[in-house]
Amino acid sequence: MTTQALVKGQVYEQEVEELKRIQRQNRRDSFGRAWYKFSANKLSVIGLIMVVTVILLAIFAPLAAPYPNHVKPFVDYNNDKAAPSAQNIFGTDQFGRDILSRVIYGFRFSLMMGAVVLTLVVPTGVCMGMVAGYYQGTIIDTVIMRITDVFLSVPPLILALAIASILEPNLTTSMIAVSAMWWPWYARLVYGLSSALRTEYFVSSAETIGASTWHILFREILPNMVSPILTKMSLDMGWVIIIGSMLSFLGLGVQEPQPGLGTMISKGKDYLPDQWWISIFPALAIVMVVLGFNLLGDGLRDLLSAEEV
Repeated sequence: MTTQALVKGQVYEQEVEELKRIQRQNRRDSFGRAWYKFSANKLSVIGLIMVVTVILLAIFAPLAAPYPNHVKPFVDYNNDKAAPSAQNIFGTDQFGRDILSRVIYGFRFSLMMGAVVLTLVVPTGVCMGMVAGYYQGTIIDTVIMRITDVFLSVPPLILALAIASILEPNLTTSMIAVSAMWWPWYARLVYGLSSALRTEYFVSSAETIGASTWHILFREILPNMVSPILTKMSLDMGWVIIIGSMLSFLGLGVQEPQPGLGTMISKGKDYLPDQWWISIFPALAIVMVVLGFNLLGDGLRDLLSAEEV
């Protein structure tokens, strides 16, 4: 190999490294600008802190909970219905179980509920709405959207209660029930977005060069709908947790001795107002989770809408 070829190779490698350095710097700058816009809304930062705190507590529950064995079948009638104290910060329930430990583990079931439901409903609703919007005015559009309208015509909570009451009451059943009622909202949202995008020039150009339908839907249309979908997901996380807690409160969700937050409120309501801590602290835990995701969703909405502008 000649000296000239070696020099050219070294120059090429230097250019590649410089290009990679510039790309890394651009990513850091982009992240910095995004964080600056997000942190400008102090409530969104508070929401992020609340969500991260709940997630960390759920992940490290065995370490964070002062009495991990109280989430299993456990009875201690010598300390039942004890008021909040240094030993039991949130007090104990009617069986003598530490409420703080059960609340921390209850975060696991709440987050699992929201994550699994959104994992099921978002792909389903997005795909159905996107296909219906792209084939607007055809039989495909008519069939998909009329099915969506049928589901939307039934009150969501009534539909979830009907499904959950037919099946065996547990966490899996409540996930199925909430998923059955939630996907039409994503289908309706994406239908409107894809109907507008199908007439854009980049879609027409892709059709002109013979791109496949799969390519047009998932490579051209879908990336332009990510922002509103992500915003809705972050806001819906709180609502899904509320619906799941409602089902648990009615005995159709998480069952004893598992520490579902809705179940804990249901069991503790019989001891109000004297032993208020049995139901109040699990209720405040639900408020914390839902409020955190709502504040975070508002921040993401402002951030993504600013980037689009």
